[in-house]
Amino acid sequence: MLRPIWIDDGSPIPDPFGYGERAVEWLRRRKHPKNPAPGSPFVLDPWQERIIRKIYGPCDAHGRRLVREVFLGLPRGNRKTSLSAAITLLHLCGPEMIPASHLVSAASTRKQARECFEEAAMIVEADRKWRGKLNVIDHKNMIRFIGSRARYEAISADAGGAHGSTLALAIVDELHAHKNPHLWQAVRTGTGKVPGSLRVIATTAGAGSENVCFERWSYAKRVQLGEIDDPHFLPVIFAAEEGDDWRDEALWHAVNPGLTHGYPDISALRDHAREGEHLLSERHAFQQFHLNLWQEHSDAPFVTMDIYDKGADAVDLEALRERPCWLAVDLSSNLDLTAVVACWRDPEHEDGYIVHPWFFMPADRVDGRKVKGDEHTDAYRRWVDAGLITTTPGNVVDYRAVQAAIFDICDRFDVRQIGIDPWHAQSTMQVLQDKGLPVVEFRQGAASMVPAISELERAIVGERFTHGGHPVLRWNFQNIRTVRNKNDNIEFHKTKSVDKIDGAVAAAMAVKLAFDSDNPGRAIDDPDFDFSKFMNL
Repeated sequence: MLRPIWIDDGSPIPDPFGYGERAVEWLRRRKHPKNPAPGSPFVLDPWQERIIRKIYGPCDAHGRRLVREVFLGLPRGNRKTSLSAAITLLHLCGPEMIPASHLVSAASTRKQARECFEEAAMIVEADRKWRGKLNVIDHKNMIRFIGSRARYEAISADAGGAHGSTLALAIVDELHAHKNPHLWQAVRTGTGKVPGSLRVIATTAGAGSENVCFERWSYAKRVQLGEIDDPHFLPVIFAAEEGDDWRDEALWHAVNPGLTHGYPDISALRDHAREGEHLLSERHAFQQFHLNLWQEHSDAPFVTMDIYDKGADAVDLEALRERPCWLAVDLSSNLDLTAVVACWRDPEHEDGYIVHPWFFMPADRVDGRKVKGDEHTDAYRRWVDAGLITTTPGNVVDYRAVQAAIFDICDRFDVRQIGIDPWHAQSTMQVLQDKGLPVVEFRQGAASMVPAISELERAIVGERFTHGGHPVLRWNFQNIRTVRNKNDNIEFHKTKSVDKIDGAVAAAMAVKLAFDSDNPGRAIDDPDFDFSKFMNL
């Protein structure tokens, strides 16, 4: 577990010129409109006060601040934004102000960039002292100090704005979310032009090692552990480490300094941890965002296979012949595995599902031609011999065989809808429609797949997903790697191209079609409803 020793050991923090005390006292005189206490004072909790003193107190013999870069690594919910806004105001209109200086907070997106701006603007607007002196320009994400001509603005990677700037302060927000190092490099070089400038990285842990945040995180960790001596760099990392018991609430308190003061919400952490007991994706999310544990990989499994395997009871297809059925088709490229999955509502569980898959692949893929890096050929042969995969002659999937199988399924079962992503499937959709089958478009973009994955996840974790233990389908689920998109929603990915997930994708689609059938009158059924806007995608 990583935690700065000095944060609560009571050790003296050098402050030869009183600049640390000056910064703390100035912030204590501010107001925060979210504070319900009389007078709405801006409150610095003890751990936050120690950080402010550690930044501004230590100086050289000439009174120049020693700290030039701060790496603030905190779990979510520990008020990084409030601390960032406080530092910003110290440099905009407080004792650290430099006339005509330019300050920025930089984030990966416009939405993220506004968070520090909005926090700072609230503090400014809550204080009558600043009326007529500070101009909050909301549409520009900017605050100007009229008398000194100092200005602060929030910028983002998707809007640009940092390149070529000369910066006295740069707050870099959630560096782990930056897709490339360009914005970081812009503010890094921009702050190098001004004597006494300060850079503050305020971020939660990320994932993977091929990114700029991992580089800064690794450096900060080594400085904090004493492996590197750098008096100009202040690391403040609160984080769990590999081997720590992620379920231990004592660890939660150790790496979430705000918990002692009531934030983040401990009950919300407990709820998330309970989900993490069964869902690997949620466990990884809990460890990364609430324990600040850097993830080795940028993805995580979807569910634990022991939970998935609880749905392995045999599926009696004959007993399902008269029950409503929903079909989903994931047509691969014609060189690959193709999946058709049928889904029924479980007659024994109102909120449950029963699924059965059919798989197809080219015979040459099994009989001889191996794909580089694919170690699954032997397994394919076993599954073909066992009748679990249907092969079509040649080196490509013959979609006519898939269409014939769908005709047969529709003859055997009461198929209400057939969901197909039109990408690569227009001709198959047309063939099925010409036969009078109930084909519907089911695009595999986030707007459709996010709710489908969510319902599938709920069913599996709730032990309401019966799949009969089909080994190919199980293998597909085992191959899923989840990635959270910009809206923190789970998306399906695979680690390698040879690790197939087609059956799992089709299962999610089929489950969603079945779920929708029991939820009439929903907004999504309105042809004018824009789901992407509703989900902010």
